[in-house]
Amino acid sequence: MKILLVDDEVELVSALSQRLGFRGYEADWAASGDEALQKVKENEYDLAILDMKMPRYSGLELRKMISELRPGMRFIFLSGHGSEQDYLEGSSKAECYLIKPVSIEQLIEKIEAVSC
Repeated sequence: MKILLVDDEVELVSALSQRLGFRGYEADWAASGDEALQKVKENEYDLAILDMKMPRYSGLELRKMISELRPGMRFIFLSGHGSEQDYLEGSSKAECYLIKPVSIEQLIEKIEAVSC
C-alpha cells in the first residue's frame, strides 16, 4: 500500500512517514496542498491521510481535487482543531476521521481497516 501524508506540520508529517516506513508501508509526505497535488500527479497512491486545517486548501478541498485526479483513492482525515461540523463533513467524505494527537498504532489500525 502506498500512502501520501499531507500536513503543514512538517515535523509531524515527516515523523509519521518515517514511522510508517519502519512498519513496512511506503509513505510519502507533503507539507502543502500544492505539493500534495504535484505528488499525486507524478505517483500512484492507494490512500491519502490529510490534515483538515491547512493554509490555502482545507483537507476537504484537497480531497476533492485529488479525487478528480485519482478517483479510486481512499482518504483518512486528521484534525487537531476540528469542530463538530468538520467531523460530520469529514466523516462523510473519508473512510475515517481521527483526532490529533494520534498514536501510530491507532493510525495503522485505521489504515488496515481502509485497505480491506
